[in-house]
Amino acid sequence: MTDCTVVAPTVLDEVLALLASTGEDAVPVAGGIWVTLTLRHGLIRPRLLVHLRRVPELGRMAVEPTGDLVIGASVTHRAVERSPLVRSHSPVLAETLAEVANVRVREQATLVGNLCEADPASDPPTVLAALGASVELLSRRRRRLVPVADFVLGAYQTARAPDELVTAVRVPPLPPRAGVAYLKFRTRSHEDRPALGVAAVVLPDDAGRIAAIDLVVGAAGDRPQRVPSVLEHARGLPLDEELVTMLASAYAGAVETVSDLRASAWYRREMVRVFVARALRLAAQRAGLYRQQGGSMDA
Repeated sequence: MTDCTVVAPTVLDEVLALLASTGEDAVPVAGGIWVTLTLRHGLIRPRLLVHLRRVPELGRMAVEPTGDLVIGASVTHRAVERSPLVRSHSPVLAETLAEVANVRVREQATLVGNLCEADPASDPPTVLAALGASVELLSRRRRRLVPVADFVLGAYQTARAPDELVTAVRVPPLPPRAGVAYLKFRTRSHEDRPALGVAAVVLPDDAGRIAAIDLVVGAAGDRPQRVPSVLEHARGLPLDEELVTMLASAYAGAVETVSDLRASAWYRREMVRVFVARALRLAAQRAGLYRQQGGSMDA
């Protein structure tokens, strides 16, 4: 484990000044789980750890007048999952975080830290991408919003520049009639990271057909994946079993899958087919769509 200096600023401007002056030699830390592991194994060698927990605005969780749910950089998984605000605004996010690892980890690990880690075998990026969430990046040079789907570039790679701090995650409100679901597949213990995760969003129109739909597959490749060309064909159609089967098969054929200790690429592809169908059915139920054709829509 490398020697480094730990500083704990109380003012956001001081954090930004440290990142601007130190660059890649500085690592922001709030929960510290990922940083501790990578330090221990010599995967990172920073000169400076910038602790964020003492900066008040990074610990806030609020719904803004725009309707966006804002979750600050030092807010833990546990705080998010237990928040009445989150359960009302984005219940699927609270559901998802309640199934991450174990309580001890969730009490320490932060949601923003999870995104910055960009571990492919992770739940939050998949759900947040489907919800249309963005990360807020701040530096002395600029402030910018980057969709979560674009922020995670690959395995352990993000769009954050060395002088930038991810100050918050912003989750926009979904239309009241939208149904959202996230399901994951684990090959080992209940506390294990996912071998696959699927987030589905379904918005019906007044005729009970699909006005909007999104499907994001995570933990199959090196980043969350969606297939826009497949989703485009579903708009305007009833979400019956025929369409569910078509979407599940199309996604199984289109997404990248990898082999690792949790599952082979082939097995992941087969599970994509299964879990896309299940997530779609559950999202459809939550959206009030119960069109059936050739079988039940029950998950």
